[in-house]
Amino acid sequence: MTTQDDPRTTSKKRPSVNTMFSAQPHSTSVCRRQVLQNFGLGLGGLAAFDLMRQQCLANEGISTSLHHRPTAKRVIFLFQSGAPSQLDLFDHKPLLNEKHGTQLPEEIRGGQRLTGMSGNQSSIPLAGSPFKFSPQGESGVVMSEILPETARIADDLCLVRSMTTEAINHGPGVTHLQTGSPFPGRPSMGAWVHYGLGTENADLPAFVVLVTKNKGGQPLVSRLWGSGFLPSRFQGVRFRSGKDPVLYLNNPEGITSATRRKMLDTLGRLNTQSLETSHDPLIETQLAQYELAYRMQQSIPRVSDISDEPDHTFKEYGEDARNPGTFAANCLLARRLAEQGVRFIQLYHPGWDQHGNLAGGIKNQCKETDRASAALVRDLKQRGMLEDTLVVWGGEFGRTNYCQGKLTAQNFGRDHHPRCFSIWMAGGGIKAGFSYGETDPYGYNVIENPVPVHDLQATLLHCLGIDHERLTFRHQGRRYRLTDVHGVVHSDMLA
Repeated sequence: MTTQDDPRTTSKKRPSVNTMFSAQPHSTSVCRRQVLQNFGLGLGGLAAFDLMRQQCLANEGISTSLHHRPTAKRVIFLFQSGAPSQLDLFDHKPLLNEKHGTQLPEEIRGGQRLTGMSGNQSSIPLAGSPFKFSPQGESGVVMSEILPETARIADDLCLVRSMTTEAINHGPGVTHLQTGSPFPGRPSMGAWVHYGLGTENADLPAFVVLVTKNKGGQPLVSRLWGSGFLPSRFQGVRFRSGKDPVLYLNNPEGITSATRRKMLDTLGRLNTQSLETSHDPLIETQLAQYELAYRMQQSIPRVSDISDEPDHTFKEYGEDARNPGTFAANCLLARRLAEQGVRFIQLYHPGWDQHGNLAGGIKNQCKETDRASAALVRDLKQRGMLEDTLVVWGGEFGRTNYCQGKLTAQNFGRDHHPRCFSIWMAGGGIKAGFSYGETDPYGYNVIENPVPVHDLQATLLHCLGIDHERLTFRHQGRRYRLTDVHGVVHSDMLA
């Protein structure tokens, strides 16, 4: 890996390269100079230039060699926006059921600040889970009864019960987990991966985002998959449901593919002349994005058309998979994108925000996601892809062990809780059939193997062959990275 300067802070010169690493950055301009120098301007040179240009576009990451041997080539992140309750899904606490309705002990709370939604309550009653838990698979990983399909893949999962975060509200929480900072403006995980590794398919984006349609809940904004201060070509491309997955991709009426090609060729020649005088790297980014959009006019319809999938696939994922934009359909599309070499596939499923009516609300969320999440893991496994695909499932923080509002026999809810939450991972070099970390008997604090958000990000990058401390970008006078100045790889989670 190497470091590049922010082009916005570099005046009329090529972005400088930090030579502390052996890798040299890939860019279309570097390839062009090399080809023209070596082959001249003859027909053979032009043909070779075009081939080299396509190779550069196919691998536009800054890495020419990985820091270590990777165990994963790609990531599929099933992000459950709103924060699923770990106490009702993965972190069984019998003591809470025994003490149901009694007050949260002050020595357990430890003076932690609470949100404005429950901080003014005169009573903070503990709330046990209404669901049954039992060991699953040969590994004996304990899970809730409302995750029957996930239970079937228990032996493929690494269940992390000791996640922690600094954020207590949704906006900062999601932003922190997705970008490494609770403040907007940083590149997202997918953007960092694209920046470091490039893509394996020049006809598709390296970073694709899918959002479940027609779901309420906390708002999801494009900066969550943005490129921040990285060049804009590294941002995620959102696919939508319907006949036009990518907005404004198709040609307008009266414009043919041949006409579009002539326009891009002319524009490329003009921009190349401008690049020779201004040396503005943003021109290269625009050229690359224009070319990618042109190729995507053919590739997107092919990869998003699921009509060629056999009936047994829809039986596995559920009939919702036939309905574009559902979580099940997005999981199936994620597998198809992974097959085509997309590096980072981010699914967002909102609605995990049970401040009230938890029993009914979380059951509905599980019905929408449980089957398809498990089907994706099984599907990847039977295709031989799970071994080099890292699947991650989880939200931005956890839920309290006490009730928000009044605790009744029929209804209760849980507030935001940053001190502990649970996620699971599968494939990509992660240890299978394994539980990592532990919380106290009240499910309030981590007591073993805490995993802060930056540690998760460092471990994820490690699986991709990246040393998180060496994947940096120079911006406003300092070198930034996804994990900021933190992050530890948890080797115990690795196979």
